[in-house]
Amino acid sequence: MTRITTFYPRRGRVSGRHEDALTRLWPTYGVDIADPYPPLDTAALFGRDAPLVLEIGSGMGDATVAMAAADPGRDYLAVEVFPPGLGNLLAVVDERGLANVRVAQGDALHLLRHMIAPDSLAAVHVYFPDPWPKARHHKRRLIQPDNVALLRSRLAVGGVLHCATDWADYAEQMAEVLDAADGLANLHDGFAPRPAHRPVTKFEQRGIAAGRQIFDLLYHRTC
Repeated sequence: MTRITTFYPRRGRVSGRHEDALTRLWPTYGVDIADPYPPLDTAALFGRDAPLVLEIGSGMGDATVAMAAADPGRDYLAVEVFPPGLGNLLAVVDERGLANVRVAQGDALHLLRHMIAPDSLAAVHVYFPDPWPKARHHKRRLIQPDNVALLRSRLAVGGVLHCATDWADYAEQMAEVLDAADGLANLHDGFAPRPAHRPVTKFEQRGIAAGRQIFDLLYHRTC
């Protein structure tokens, strides 16, 4: 069965710095999401046992770097398909010596479905996913009932799913889907106040400059 992808596989121009980072640092920090999908051994990957945060769609890595640097007790696995973003994140992680960050390339849903064990994640961050604004493309949005059920199954009980978007209609859809999901409960009454731990990225700043409101949703796994 052909699965609907939730991202557009852009390539983009990879600078010399980013190309060097991809070539030089991938063996140390990189995770390939590809068949035969070996189970993710996080203790071997990070060299320790620590709570794991999964960030889906890390972009250029600004939020990943800021949060991981401020949260050294947890490990961060950032998933992205855009090569310039992967290269930039690798370069900055290496420059700053962030031992608690690893980078995965490919479809996050494949990673979740085939490589990440159930009940194993402390948190999942979905910050500013592609809004697919045209109605005929809404089926490609990441926050859909089946995908949320998968996300919930990979969270540990008490683990947090944190979504953010600057598209009002997507925010309403997210809230509707998450409210209806079994085993998830809203940590706030409706949309959450902007959490201090989520950095303001350039992408978010562009949304604010365009006059769009920012919506945060925080849900935790209850069972």
